[in-house]
Amino acid sequence: MIGKRVILSFEGAEQAIYVWINGEFVGYAEDSFTVSEFDITPYVKETGNRLCVEVHKRSTAAFLEDQDFFRFFGLFRDVNLYGLPDIHVSDLWIRPKCALDGRQASMEIELKTTKGKTASYADARAEICLLDGHQMIAKEEVSVSESFRADLTISEPVQLWNCDDPKLYQVEIRIFDGQGDLIEIIPYQVGFRMICIEDGKIKLNGRRLIINGVNRHEWNAKSGRCISENDEIYDIECMKRNNINAVRTCHYPDRTTWYYRCDEAGIYVMAEVNLESHGSWQKMGSVEPSWNVPGSVELWQDVVLDRVKSNFEMFKNHTSVLFWSLGNESYAGEVLKEMNAYYKKRDPGRLVHYEGVFQNRDYEDNISDVESQMYAPPGRVREYLENEPKKPFILCEYMHDMGNSLGGMKSYIDLLDQYEKYQGGFIWDYIVSAEQTENT
Repeated sequence: MIGKRVILSFEGAEQAIYVWINGEFVGYAEDSFTVSEFDITPYVKETGNRLCVEVHKRSTAAFLEDQDFFRFFGLFRDVNLYGLPDIHVSDLWIRPKCALDGRQASMEIELKTTKGKTASYADARAEICLLDGHQMIAKEEVSVSESFRADLTISEPVQLWNCDDPKLYQVEIRIFDGQGDLIEIIPYQVGFRMICIEDGKIKLNGRRLIINGVNRHEWNAKSGRCISENDEIYDIECMKRNNINAVRTCHYPDRTTWYYRCDEAGIYVMAEVNLESHGSWQKMGSVEPSWNVPGSVELWQDVVLDRVKSNFEMFKNHTSVLFWSLGNESYAGEVLKEMNAYYKKRDPGRLVHYEGVFQNRDYEDNISDVESQMYAPPGRVREYLENEPKKPFILCEYMHDMGNSLGGMKSYIDLLDQYEKYQGGFIWDYIVSAEQTENT
């Protein structure tokens, strides 16, 4: 590995970490559920390396990470070490486009690269292919630079992705250096789909979207926050068996592998930012936002926007992500308004969700594309939809199904037949079964 660039990656560390290599300070990171990476190339020796990580139970992140769950701290996801080639694709932004009938399909792909100190972009090139199974349906060859793009035109109709038929196509990117040697291959599976609000209804591929969803914490009764590959596989299989077609990643980004599984299985994802601060505005059961975090406090804006950017950059290429969610139970304010503006500027092809504007209507026109409420009884949902609703309605949490407690579900299902602007919701909450934990 010596001679190449070496990256140290922490996929999950609660709540903050300091990192040293061979006695040299490398860096600091917080944001428990977002991948943190460090370029440790200058610090690595041929042999006898020593990695030291100091994990802090509390940090400034505590003000933004007030989620309702059991409190555990430490390194709860994988820690990886990997080397980079002389020229490496560091960023990839794939944007498939097509008509509702699958015709006139195309794909815009933006790429950014980094290179080693002695590497050169001279005569470096990239082959970018789109495959349907083993069949090549589009190909482009372009010169490699620090930032470049490819535009693929697809001559034949494509099949649209949805929960019933999650059709994926394979993008394959091959990077060649100036000597013609293949130095990097990047495979990525993507689907063609369109989500929008039309006539006051959320539509996927031109048809009304109905969400039979769940909120899902990453949790195993035996291993706590450390979940396994088998847990994820079981969750997907269980959801498909039970007609669950959507997941809200309450209330933080999940393991990166989860989003790939949702792409493949056709599970719609509401990808939530690692933000919850209910303790700053819910006081003794009352709404009292006098010192709400982040609210409209400018000092919090950059750190919160950093979490938004991380969420976007990590998961922007996943077909399953239909909604960006600004977080959970953090009231409202100018900072959340800026969060929404970031998503709208970078990714106008997806919808933005945030429930907190229900608590503060001053921001309902510039934070969330949907009306989102928690645990609203059917009568309140009906009242909203019968009084010139501004937005389609989603219950981001409802039923509070823990144990044997799902009475009255039919009242919500009936609303789907009565009101087209009611799009369904996400039951609280899903957890891996006791039977599965015995086998994990």
